[in-house]
Amino acid sequence: MTKYFSKDKWKHLFYTVSHPVDGYYWIRHQDRGSIPIALLLVMIFSLSFSLNRLMASFVVNDLDPRTIDSLYELGGVLLLYVLLCVSNWSITCLMEGEGRLKDIAIAIGYSMVPLIIFLNLATIISLFIADGEEAFYYLILFVGIAYTMIMMLVGIMQVHNYSLAKTLVTLFLTMVAAFIIIFIALLLADLIYQIYNFFYSIYIEIIYRI
Repeated sequence: MTKYFSKDKWKHLFYTVSHPVDGYYWIRHQDRGSIPIALLLVMIFSLSFSLNRLMASFVVNDLDPRTIDSLYELGGVLLLYVLLCVSNWSITCLMEGEGRLKDIAIAIGYSMVPLIIFLNLATIISLFIADGEEAFYYLILFVGIAYTMIMMLVGIMQVHNYSLAKTLVTLFLTMVAAFIIIFIALLLADLIYQIYNFFYSIYIEIIYRI
């Protein structure tokens, strides 16, 4: 387990944040990435998101803290992360992508770093701004989201060895695939629920007749 959290793995993470093109290239071709670190970053992002919703100043946040469930949000973020990875992998398999599922997971996970940093920074800044100064808060969030989207775009492009145009098409199809997977999952859940109700009604009928 130590090798997945080695000093070199962490150094390459921060190198990737500052040099996305080269960093993602070496992740794909020299296996310098780490899935456990990528998963940890996704969980830290979820925690940062929950803390922002809980602790951001009332100037920019009107949510009731009692309505926020951090564990529920963590589960949702992890499910979305897995959905994006699987959707992108399923599409790129059909479009001659060179990246493995592992590479996709690392590319998306590592891209969370800017959003984690700027989301926490925005939360802190929100505690010191007055009414009418919300623009500073939203500017910080915008920079974090933009940097994360750029890293994700570069990551997918590098691990699959795609052009920019093909990467954009792939990302669009990834969203389509994600909706299809969700639709199929909902159909299966409904089918399982109906089967369960059918056998449960039979069980109840037998119990009452006995």
